[in-house]
Amino acid sequence: MEEAYLALGRKILDEGHLKEDRTGTGTRSIFGHQMRFDLSKGFPLLTTKRVPFGLIKSELLWFLNGDTNIRYLLQHNNHIWDEWAFERYVKSEDYHGPDMTDFGRRVLKDEEFKVRYQKEHQEFCDKILNDEDFASKHGELGNIYGAQWRHWETKEGDFIDQLKNVIDMIKKTPDSRRLIVSAWNPEDVPSMALPPCHTMFQFYVNDGKLSCQLYQRSGDVFLGVPFNIASYALLTHLIAHETGLKVGDFVHTIGDAHLYTNHINQMNEQLSRDIRSFPKLRLNQDKKSVFDFEMEDIVIEGYDPHPAIKAPIAV
Repeated sequence: MEEAYLALGRKILDEGHLKEDRTGTGTRSIFGHQMRFDLSKGFPLLTTKRVPFGLIKSELLWFLNGDTNIRYLLQHNNHIWDEWAFERYVKSEDYHGPDMTDFGRRVLKDEEFKVRYQKEHQEFCDKILNDEDFASKHGELGNIYGAQWRHWETKEGDFIDQLKNVIDMIKKTPDSRRLIVSAWNPEDVPSMALPPCHTMFQFYVNDGKLSCQLYQRSGDVFLGVPFNIASYALLTHLIAHETGLKVGDFVHTIGDAHLYTNHINQMNEQLSRDIRSFPKLRLNQDKKSVFDFEMEDIVIEGYDPHPAIKAPIAV
């Protein structure tokens, strides 16, 4: 099944269009691509490079809790959302340190800026962890995934728990074609640190199996997509567990599937590696609700990947 992901990487390298992007990095991009993973044949955690499952677990539990503040992530040594919160902070009136914007980057030599950036970034993370008032103000990312999944605000000022509603529908009306959760709320998009890339997902029940399809408007194929595959596979397992179903397929549909130009060499290295067997997922059977799971309740067994491949994140 990993071949489906690698085939996407090859297709972008061979056929991708050169495009500019919001970050200024540049991409090779294709539009409209779909992959399918049979979850009964193993958990789709890539083996051609190590993918840190602990980060995937903590991020998904963060979403499930309806949380939008990076403090929980930092408490679990998860830094994948730091950059967006830090970028907001250095542009705020409360920041009085050296210039961390693109202008500041241009003024200093790259290495000098990197050292300064790392220092300011570390101090920011320490403050988030140790100062609740600072965290409540500068750790917030706006109404991103967790808020939309669990606390979608209506025009009347009420809130909809989309995820809980969908789980209840799977239990009561499994043949429904409305088993959908949306993270794309046009009213909230301007206030989000990063508008949702994985915008909506839909469940499908057949023959006692739960399948999930994700529509992702934008996919960073080297860094982000491996996380997205594993995250939504885990979500499907968790909901199947609560609803008493077996797992079916995870279908991943991507709009703009792209490789950043500074990830090309890394993708080629990954494509040169052999595929190994997917690991198995073990869930704590004593936990009955999706919302009761904690980090230690979710375990991967038999994961034997190739080493990780480092690549810069585009912010």
